[in-house]
Amino acid sequence: MAKTEDTFDLVDDDDNYVPYVPIKQRREAKFQKLVNQRRLPEQQNIVEADEEVEDSHKAGPKANVSLIDQAVEVKKQKMLEDAVKTEAEKKLEEEKAIMEAVAQKKLLASDRELAKGIIYTDSMRTTWRPPLHILEAPKKEHEAIRQRYHILVDGEDIPPPIKHFRDMKFPPAILKYLKSKGINRPTPIQINDKVCIFRLSGRDMIGIAFTGSGKTLAFSLPLVMFALEEDVKLPLIRGEGPIGMIVCPSRELARQTYESICSMNEFLIMDGYPKLRILLCIGGISMADQWNTLSEGIHIVVATPGRLMDMLEKRKFNLDLCKFLCLDEADRMIDMGFEDDVRNIMSYFTNQRQTLLYSATMPKKIQDFARSALVKPVIVNVGRAGAANLDVIQEVEYVKQESKIVYLLECLQKTPPPVLIFAENKNDVDDIHEYLLVKGVEAVAIHGGKSQDEREFAIRSFKEYKKDVLVASDVASKGLDFPDIQHVINYDMPKEIENYGKIGRTGRSGKTGVATTFINMNCSEQILLDLKHLLKEAKQRVPPVLEALRDPLEEEYKELSGGCTFCGGLGHRISECPKLDAQRRQQIGIISRGGGGERGGEY
Repeated sequence: MAKTEDTFDLVDDDDNYVPYVPIKQRREAKFQKLVNQRRLPEQQNIVEADEEVEDSHKAGPKANVSLIDQAVEVKKQKMLEDAVKTEAEKKLEEEKAIMEAVAQKKLLASDRELAKGIIYTDSMRTTWRPPLHILEAPKKEHEAIRQRYHILVDGEDIPPPIKHFRDMKFPPAILKYLKSKGINRPTPIQINDKVCIFRLSGRDMIGIAFTGSGKTLAFSLPLVMFALEEDVKLPLIRGEGPIGMIVCPSRELARQTYESICSMNEFLIMDGYPKLRILLCIGGISMADQWNTLSEGIHIVVATPGRLMDMLEKRKFNLDLCKFLCLDEADRMIDMGFEDDVRNIMSYFTNQRQTLLYSATMPKKIQDFARSALVKPVIVNVGRAGAANLDVIQEVEYVKQESKIVYLLECLQKTPPPVLIFAENKNDVDDIHEYLLVKGVEAVAIHGGKSQDEREFAIRSFKEYKKDVLVASDVASKGLDFPDIQHVINYDMPKEIENYGKIGRTGRSGKTGVATTFINMNCSEQILLDLKHLLKEAKQRVPPVLEALRDPLEEEYKELSGGCTFCGGLGHRISECPKLDAQRRQQIGIISRGGGGERGGEY
């Protein structure tokens, strides 16, 4: 027992108890002791002072202030900063946030390029060079030409403007073709980088010009020249091609472009040049009819997105040699729901290509989308993007909904035929067509619900002046060429101001025309404000019913310049944009239905 008690006494003896210290800590303490012994007294004082400062930093200046009080203080500080900002600055910040939220995040590139992180930094190389006398001309002279034709150009290393086709080094056969069409000199969109020059020089570009300014010729002519050059170097054989491709949003526009290129090809063949094989790839026609073209090498493909995707998926041809891609009416194509198709088409490219995007309207959102696919792009803008043709006399008339179809007959008396009438839906197109036929007016109609044969017959008979009036939905509002239209009637005010540009079907190639637009209480206030500002910009008469509208841009946002950065409308800001609201509602609808959704546009 004594031994056990002695043992407990030793354990309970606090004076003799020594706690265990790990070997690592003992070594560190010994090392620190040696370091301190080697320091001079002055250094020791500095180290101690630094340690005190470090401790104070760890604590923080608001260590004794609660998080709730700190949050209240931050909120007060933000309120003070906001009070200093003007209403205009707040509005701009809000709009910037909205644009960032709707901005396109995904690049427009092929899957292979995205997967491997391939980024092209240099433009395509071509053999074409401008004449020496143009290259040596002073820059002031180039700027004077652009100002004369109201051309706005943005980008790096901009090619010089060329005012004559002969200076573009086209062969005599092409000059004969142009003369046969009554085209003696380039239009503004063709003059400079004018689309032809950028196309010939290999530059990616965004071309924006009002309807009827010659955009189709601007991109199809240089493509023909490049395809011809490639075939002369090394003729294509079965399974090869295309060399270039033009994608259009509608069948009618694709066929019109196809026929234009075929006409150029005929003039080249007559002068002894090789025959170019051109494939029309659209819905509503049998591809078996073009088997001869498919069985040999294809030089050029003109297509709508749906049928083109179908042909690529079935491996009827490939894009291994394709170096040029043109998206005609690019904004229209994206709005019609073809964005995913365009991205899928891009995935079939295996090499760098020259990409061109053309349209009469291209809001900033679409331009940002386009830049993701282009290399050092040049933006060519003839007039403001979305502005109406200044050669058109614009008349806006207030007509009650039930009186519009009767008032059409009176409007038709303003000018001689041919006349175009646009309506927003298919039923109205059919009703107007039947009414005009009953009244003895020679009229035809087209819309998306008609067969391809019916649509082609209507377009052909109207172009050949066999019919006086063409009643159409938006199928005919973009790109189609009707050179001698005297009068355009908007039976319905478009829901988006971008589509108001379809009045440019008249007043083409320097000629004047008349456009009449019906408005009434069924039109939204936003679209009427946009129309009001558009009329003022074009120096047209503004009717009293539009003048009487309350205009927030003139009352609340006087300090802000421009209009909506999303759709380009001049009468509202992006926060009140009807197009953006419509897209949001559509997205919410798709989500509520469990995803999917229907693709718009045509096959």
